[in-house]
Amino acid sequence: MIATKKRNAVNAILAEYQKAILELQSVIQNISDEDLAFIIDTETKDPDCKSIQTVLAHVVSSGYSYCIYIRELKNEGITRPEKINRKSVSEYKKDLDDVIQFTYDTFSNISDNEIEKFDESEKMRTSWKQLYDIEQMMEHAIVHVLRHRRQIENFKTQLGK
Repeated sequence: MIATKKRNAVNAILAEYQKAILELQSVIQNISDEDLAFIIDTETKDPDCKSIQTVLAHVVSSGYSYCIYIRELKNEGITRPEKINRKSVSEYKKDLDDVIQFTYDTFSNISDNEIEKFDESEKMRTSWKQLYDIEQMMEHAIVHVLRHRRQIENFKTQLGK
């Protein structure tokens, strides 16, 4: 008998990540090209948080980064796509669909017993100096999308939408 990989936890993480991205796509669906690029936060020093456009470019880029960290942990080298400021919501929705697919592809050979590690040598050190196992990285990824969805909702309110 061939043993199958248990994937209940992996499937739950992937489903929640996809749900968060689908919610974000729903929030942005009615944003005009003009409002997309409009600089809303003129005070921030963070270039990723000035407009809905820069927030979405950051979310897409980060989505790839989380998977790249995981792939590097699994010794699968791959280049991250460049961050791109798109001109329309439909382009960002496609980018977000691509991130979901890339994430599913990243997890195609990862089982539940691989995602939670306690030994620091089996974790990833991020560019922001955090140490994560795969489960923690994806929990961060989910909350990252949720936080920026909320930020975009607030931007829409400021735009009067």
